[in-house]
Amino acid sequence: MDLDFYGTLVAASLVLLAGRMIVARVSVLRNFNIPEPVAGGLLVALGLLALRSATGTEVHFDTALQTPLMLAFFASIGLSADLARLRSGGKALVRFLFVVVGLLVVQNILGVSLATLLGLDPLMGLLAGSITLSGGHGTGAAWSAVFANKYGLPSATELAVATATFGLVLGGLLGGPVAHLLLSRVKAPGAEHNADDEPQGFEQPDHVRLITQFSFIETLALIAVSLLVGTALAGWIRGTPFELPTFVCVLFVGVVLRNGLEALGVHKVFEREVSLVGNVSLSLFLAMALMSLKLWDLAALALPIFVLLVAQAAAMALYAIFVTFRVMGRNYDAVVLAAGHCGFGLGATPTAIANMQAVTQHFGPSHLAFLVVPMVGAFFIDIANAIVIKLFLALPFIG
Repeated sequence: MDLDFYGTLVAASLVLLAGRMIVARVSVLRNFNIPEPVAGGLLVALGLLALRSATGTEVHFDTALQTPLMLAFFASIGLSADLARLRSGGKALVRFLFVVVGLLVVQNILGVSLATLLGLDPLMGLLAGSITLSGGHGTGAAWSAVFANKYGLPSATELAVATATFGLVLGGLLGGPVAHLLLSRVKAPGAEHNADDEPQGFEQPDHVRLITQFSFIETLALIAVSLLVGTALAGWIRGTPFELPTFVCVLFVGVVLRNGLEALGVHKVFEREVSLVGNVSLSLFLAMALMSLKLWDLAALALPIFVLLVAQAAAMALYAIFVTFRVMGRNYDAVVLAAGHCGFGLGATPTAIANMQAVTQHFGPSHLAFLVVPMVGAFFIDIANAIVIKLFLALPFIG
């Protein structure tokens, strides 16, 4: 069964509505801060798995809109990045970057060690480490081609897709429970903080934001320019030593547009419109990504790889609790940062934002977390991950 562009868009919208209803009515999901797109998307994915098992019928979605939605989300992150605010949070950003790099090393040590103990190629452990978990599908696809062509690793691409998908699911499910555990150790801002402190950027997506038709069109134009120029820039540097993923280029163009226009006194970006477009893009992207998961591919993972990935998920939770939370200050901001770290440490930056929104929607804004996580998770992590991966490949017993 094939759903076209419009059918897929309708399905994604229904997934979001279903996720909202489920989280509102199921106290366990609400208490553990499970993001609405994750709840709705996984429910549909499980339903499609049951349908395939019972009747052999598969539902295929038209994912043409998925990449533009993801890029629009990253463009909105760039357009929300005020360099003056980034400088004010500079120390926390640097500290969080060190925490993130530490996880990259832990993931690769754990992956290579367990792969060796289980009798697997160490390269498989590396592929099921920071490449696909912190790196996501894009980084996994790129490095799996290298592993297959240069090192002769069989089924590298299929393994990369499956492990990145596993991470996306666990990243969305793990952040909420970790935050729930850590919230008992800090004083959360509470409802009074929600009322007195205006949320910024992606904080509290349900908060009412006053917009106008003209300013909304201005924001759409800025996002469109970010997508156009960012995509062109990614094409220009492809194959060079400066090659970066397309979404990073789009984010970079957004940062330049926002701060350049303001420095010249030409235009001041209206963050409430940017956050609205970004939140809509984020929700639809996650709904499409999760409802189209082929869970039977995860079920088909060989037992040793499954054991390795479960160990990686447990390591992520422990790292968020005992390292991320403590290093980042053992306060409410540190709780939100830990939830976000689970999101992109196992899945992707959109998952990290959804995890943090699920917390801040109930307990109040965390300006620091929403300042630091998008920039580290969407930009710095790709550069750091590439360096860490190459260092591990230089080890004689791996490469």
